Amino acid sequence: MARIRIPSTIVILFVTVQTGFLLFMYARYSSFMPQSEEKPSQAHILILSSWRSGSSFVGQLFSQHPSVFYLMEPAWHVWVTMYQNSAKVLHMAVRDLVRSVFLCDMSVFDAYMPWKRNLSDLFQWAVSRALCSAPACDSFQRTDITSEMACKTLCGRYPFSKVEEACKTYSHVVIKEVRFFDLKVLYPLLTDPSLNLKIIHLVRDPRAVVKSREQSVKALARDNGIVLSTNGTKVEDSKYKVMQEICRSHVQIYETATLKPPNFLKDRYLMIRFEDLVRDPLSEISEMYKFADLSLTPTLKSWIYNITHGQGPGKKKEAFKITSRDAVSVSQAWRNVLSFQKIKKIQEVCKGAINMLGYQLVDSEKEQRDLSLDLVLPRRQNQFSWSSFNPKH
Repeated sequence: MARIRIPSTIVILFVTVQTGFLLFMYARYSSFMPQSEEKPSQAHILILSSWRSGSSFVGQLFSQHPSVFYLMEPAWHVWVTMYQNSAKVLHMAVRDLVRSVFLCDMSVFDAYMPWKRNLSDLFQWAVSRALCSAPACDSFQRTDITSEMACKTLCGRYPFSKVEEACKTYSHVVIKEVRFFDLKVLYPLLTDPSLNLKIIHLVRDPRAVVKSREQSVKALARDNGIVLSTNGTKVEDSKYKVMQEICRSHVQIYETATLKPPNFLKDRYLMIRFEDLVRDPLSEISEMYKFADLSLTPTLKSWIYNITHGQGPGKKKEAFKITSRDAVSVSQAWRNVLSFQKIKKIQEVCKGAINMLGYQLVDSEKEQRDLSLDLVLPRRQNQFSWSSFNPKH
């Protein structure tokens, strides 16, 4: 059989054309396929804190932003439903609920409140400006600053389906949670390609936290039991066992994020101290907004000034309310309210966290009461390192 000899130039030309055609088809096909390397269209921000640390205030700084869909502690529903379990056991359920909320999939609440009918079935729904304005509720505009009382009065009867509908219309989904005690639990969310997650870790002087917790003893008793694994028994924490766990968790979270963190945490963790926030609100808030890719509007600037320059530290009945107060006075109130005996005990159980977060220990009641003595140490460039920070005492 005679062989046909094809010149090498024709072979090269044929291969080149074929390769070009395949590349063209691949590019055309790829344009219709989801790109796993692209970031999701929404930004996801988790405000990670503990009870009575100023997290409701920080939550409002985001909630009132017209680009933000905000929910306050949606995992409350998990803890209320499964209160006989420990915080560690509930970590997975809390994480799964948070992921679903970030993705605007509110069917996750079916497991915790199958009766849901209205917006008002959701925990602390009225503190979310997004649930008090269109499309969730027609009474307010997105650019309005809303109040919890007005929202409860006008928007509570709107259907629960409005939560998911509203969520999908925002560029940023922000959740405030106090029910995570280990940063590593969040690793699956940080590596999830469907999420664009950043974490703001809010901390506060443990002595100030205790003072605030004493205003809310009964309200925190069930959560205390879950933290201490008491199988559903409520605890008042007179021996500061819960505070010890909270302080330990702040140390764990901070160390995990700053001492040889995994690559996927790069530029996705920011630690904020409540005391720095109330001393220089606009600067700290601007830093948080920049971290979250948000802009500070003139309306928000005015509202922030008013809410941080009220009269006095606030009343006991306002413990869970965001009202206009003298924010600096709030942050220092523990120094005049708590006894030195209590301070010594708190410093004993939370000494590591106090040192790491950059607060000064006090050796006497005189030091405690002397407000000219600043107990909030200047932040260093990279915050504070548990292993290298050398306290005065």
